[in-house]
Amino acid sequence: MQENRVSRWYFGGVSASAAACFTHPLDLIKVHLQTQQEVRVRMIGMALNVVRREGYLALYSGLSASLCRQMTYSLPRFAIYETVRDKMKREKKGLIPFYQKVMLGAFGEGMRNLFSGATVASTRGALVSVGQLSCYDQSKQLILVTGYLTDNILTHFLASVFAGVCATVLCQPLDVVKTRLMNSKVEYGGVFHCLTETAKLGPEAFYKGLVPAAIRLIPHTVFTFVFLEQLRQHFGAVVVT
Repeated sequence: MQENRVSRWYFGGVSASAAACFTHPLDLIKVHLQTQQEVRVRMIGMALNVVRREGYLALYSGLSASLCRQMTYSLPRFAIYETVRDKMKREKKGLIPFYQKVMLGAFGEGMRNLFSGATVASTRGALVSVGQLSCYDQSKQLILVTGYLTDNILTHFLASVFAGVCATVLCQPLDVVKTRLMNSKVEYGGVFHCLTETAKLGPEAFYKGLVPAAIRLIPHTVFTFVFLEQLRQHFGAVVVT
């Protein structure tokens, strides 16, 4: 018989919170860039301006709110996804197909906001979960199948980078639509109207601001999964198979 360690239900929230401690300055700088009236400075210049005006600790302004968000947003979707996935693995006595991971990822965050009326927010949450959780699982599985790497930190890093890229690409169109809706007065009659009007500008219109989004989301995804895997390997629940 073989002993395996699986994540405890709260590991995802803890890992995402730890990741936020490292990536919060990137998130804060991104907000400053998005709210400037006209494009005057880029990312590094904005960071230097914040430090010059308010000091280094200003880069962590609002960290408590970010941690609260991770514990109420990331914790449930990780807990649902990993708990159900591990149960399905035990029942099937093997790996589960990718399409089931996608459905499980979409269910784990999308259902939490389904009745809130926040259509864009709930859809984005589902896409983040698919990009991060499902794609991480699948890419890690594919890396391990090659036999070149084992279940180590390099594997976790490579799989999490891929997951971060997937999550960014999936979510950016909705982020663009959300920003357009927030900044509009009477231009759009709703989400679908905004989607059709944006589509008239070409596919590239949905990926405006992709680089700043990637700079924030990819590192956060990497830190989250690296921390999660370390917690699993050292403190996870032991399952005998």
